[in-house]
Amino acid sequence: MLEDISIKDFALINSAVLEFTQGFTVLSGETGAGKSILIGAISFLLGGKAGTEVIRDGCQEARVSGTLFISPSYKNALSWLSDHGVHTDDGRILLRRIIREGGKSASWIQDVPVTKSELSDFTSFFVDIHGQHEHQSLMKVSEHRRFLDAYAGLTSDVDEFTVLYNELVEKREIMARMNTSDANRKREIEMLEFAVEEIKSSRLKKNEDEELEHEEARLSQYEKLSEDVETISSMLSSPDSSIVSMLKKLRSVSEHAVSLDKSLETLSNRIENAFYELSDISDEIRSYKMSLIYDPSRLEEVQERLALIFKLKKKYADNQNAPVSQVLEYFEKAQQQLVELSGWESNKTGLIKEIQERERSLLLRAQKISAHRKNAALKMAEGVEKIISELGMKGTKFTVSITEKESSDIIQKCGPYGMDNIEFLISANEGSSLRPLAKIASGGEISRLMLALKTILASTDDVNTLIFDEIDTGIGGEVSVSVGKHLKNLSKNKQILCITHLASIAVYADTQIRIEKESIEGKTFTRVKPVTGLEREEEIARMLSGDAVSEASMIHARSLLSSCK
Repeated sequence: MLEDISIKDFALINSAVLEFTQGFTVLSGETGAGKSILIGAISFLLGGKAGTEVIRDGCQEARVSGTLFISPSYKNALSWLSDHGVHTDDGRILLRRIIREGGKSASWIQDVPVTKSELSDFTSFFVDIHGQHEHQSLMKVSEHRRFLDAYAGLTSDVDEFTVLYNELVEKREIMARMNTSDANRKREIEMLEFAVEEIKSSRLKKNEDEELEHEEARLSQYEKLSEDVETISSMLSSPDSSIVSMLKKLRSVSEHAVSLDKSLETLSNRIENAFYELSDISDEIRSYKMSLIYDPSRLEEVQERLALIFKLKKKYADNQNAPVSQVLEYFEKAQQQLVELSGWESNKTGLIKEIQERERSLLLRAQKISAHRKNAALKMAEGVEKIISELGMKGTKFTVSITEKESSDIIQKCGPYGMDNIEFLISANEGSSLRPLAKIASGGEISRLMLALKTILASTDDVNTLIFDEIDTGIGGEVSVSVGKHLKNLSKNKQILCITHLASIAVYADTQIRIEKESIEGKTFTRVKPVTGLEREEEIARMLSGDAVSEASMIHARSLLSSCK
């Protein structure tokens, strides 16, 4: 969930800080006020494209930051963070991104620098933006399979298939290595033997890098640490005017005061507890100070060891920030490959048989998954068409195209997710042929189609935050009411942010944020402000009647807000 965003010098926004909650949030304001600028800033933060034109006039850079809350159920996202050496702060992640005048941009997740592509990959676990900006998973054909499998309840079955498929790929790779020439096989054995010996001789331990980094920090900052500890010790226990000695005197005086007035007994006890607690702290600090020894030789050992681990990570892990466990995993895998390559003649016959059995098993699984998909695709199309008809897209035809991968080779016929090519097709006008979404659907249609899909997938789809930019394009009347109801219903399970010009949608929101433009001393600014109470009634009235807020529009606004609670 997106908890907050801070924007500085982005387009017309001088400075803005917003907090978001779970539920339905509407962004409203007059045409040209800068509503889409806010969505653009969010898209930029999530890894979307942006050029220097987003930097506010007269400024050197644009900055956007925000906080994501990650629940423990987001295992793929947490695994991604672990692989990139990023740690959460009580389930929260700080995202930061800047772009400078020269066009150079930089991104961070927590304090770890990441590329724009990595930022986009990570945030796609949580947020979908629909409208004129990026982050539209519906436009990615590769995601259509995921939508269908979630609807069909096949996600875990396909995950199991993917594991088996990858195992088969590994077996075929081993077979390919076995079929290479003796010289090539010998070279590979030598490379694996070198890697195994290098890792084995290093005697790596799990989490050793984290422990060494902590020790290096302590040893390298010995002088400052020693000064701090000495200062603490002196303040606590110096003979003349230490905190402990003052508390000792204070304790004696408070005991005498209690003998004069029993009502002071509780305070006296607290003073006594403070005395004993600080005395104990003083003893422990003194003990720590005695044990604090500067050991340059140990610092050198630690740094050399860290350099070795860094070298091993570069060679045998995904990157130098990866955990040591990846190097150890490579070690185990290399040992297994050595066994298989060294005894290739005796293993070859058994491996051929195993590959053939796995191929047959995978094909049967793929056929079963495909049959379930085809049944689910018909129901999904029917459900989506029903909802989009209510959302003002009557006559629109939606279908899930499922075709078999072309190949006679089983390993190619079955990809990592089965034997099917899956794509959503749409015919926006009666009599028109079905075509890919990206080629014919407008921003508003894509937004409403995604709303329909997210509605029927509400309980199975992992993406928790949905942002709709153009969902009210070309609609009004009862259709807009239907859109508002669908958004409200979807927000029971998702965080919804929606730009709208229509009061009939806005009144269903749990939170409303007004975006307004103003000029000060010849400069134009976009202001962002949550509205409640009378201010919200006035904003709804403005949306109903235009710029002027009349008594009639205020009465209508109050009536709508009351009816949608």
